[in-house]
Amino acid sequence: MPFDFDTMLDRVGRDATAVDALGKLEGFAPDPPAAGVEPIPMWIADMNFPTAPSVIQAITERAQHPAFGYFRPKQAYYDAISWWWETRHGTPGIAKEHIGYHNGVLGGLASVLYAFTEPNERVLVHSPTYIGFTNTARLCKRTLESSPLVRDSAGVWRMDFDDMERRIVEHGIRVAIFCSPHNPCGRAWERGEIERAAELFAAHNVLVIADEIWADFALRDAPFIPYHTISEAARVGSITLSAPSKTFNLAGLQGSYSFTFEEQLRTRLAQQSVSSHYNDINVLSMHALLGAYTTEGAAWVDELQKVLVRNVDALCDFVDAADGLEAYRPEATYMVFIDCTQWCATQGVAIGDLEKRLWDAGVAIQDGRMFGGPCHLRANVALPYAKVQEAIERMERIFA
Repeated sequence: MPFDFDTMLDRVGRDATAVDALGKLEGFAPDPPAAGVEPIPMWIADMNFPTAPSVIQAITERAQHPAFGYFRPKQAYYDAISWWWETRHGTPGIAKEHIGYHNGVLGGLASVLYAFTEPNERVLVHSPTYIGFTNTARLCKRTLESSPLVRDSAGVWRMDFDDMERRIVEHGIRVAIFCSPHNPCGRAWERGEIERAAELFAAHNVLVIADEIWADFALRDAPFIPYHTISEAARVGSITLSAPSKTFNLAGLQGSYSFTFEEQLRTRLAQQSVSSHYNDINVLSMHALLGAYTTEGAAWVDELQKVLVRNVDALCDFVDAADGLEAYRPEATYMVFIDCTQWCATQGVAIGDLEKRLWDAGVAIQDGRMFGGPCHLRANVALPYAKVQEAIERMERIFA
């Protein structure tokens, strides 16, 4: 079945932060390019592809009915989530009562933090850290306790279990955020790594928030192993957050969900989630999911993964060939985390000045410092291949 991953969408003026916010979100968004230069959006983590045709069809069919009043989610909504996770990720047995709704994964994260922690309490997270975790914890008046990931002799990002345990014990940590696959490092954690983390968390009675929104972006033959499948302790000691929004480019519809298998945790989270009247499902989000989590949607994702592998390889090949640049070739996600430390030191250029050069050239790449990378860039390659190649050509002139 042919899908269009080659046409660059014109998103200007179409409710797209990726292009409309350039220069307008100080400290977060890239500056606009020099006059007359077309920007190539490679920063915020949504895709420059049209969503799956089955999603458009489902939304269109529902929009043709001219009433959008109060409603309750259909059983088909829960069945679709259960089917998707069983067929795509090998997780049978997710029932309606296990599934909660949240207006965005970060909204779900906030609900969990409010339900299970107190103001100023420390929450364990790995660094580099997704900026959404950082901002959500700050807004909730919680403190992130960062356990740095370390790169082994092969350059692979690894968890430091001794450091994790030390921080858990020293600070009496009760909740940890486990990003799987990891953003921004691109790790698809191996089973043994997750098992060891789960044993550590269980030994210290730490509730795990498993952010698995990137689950559908394990590339090549990399594993994605849902945290709750690792052991019974992991199943009853975790809350999983996910959504079709990342996979199908639906972030603007704000439809996310959670899995909570332990009844007392589920009840407590549900009470927190509904107390604000914020986490009520949107009818179009429901129908978008019903269009996404289908055999047609699965075929679209299969093709998307092939496109992303080619794009990731193109950018990483450029980085590998460039003097002074380094990047772990991600096993998952469509983000590449580029270490510019050596290049900046050799050239005598500060990372902020380097970013400005790239932005002026229309390469709207993201400042990696906000993720904890002191001299890093975060690059989104979810664009048509021709645009990735064009961005690389512009970068070649900067890094020459």
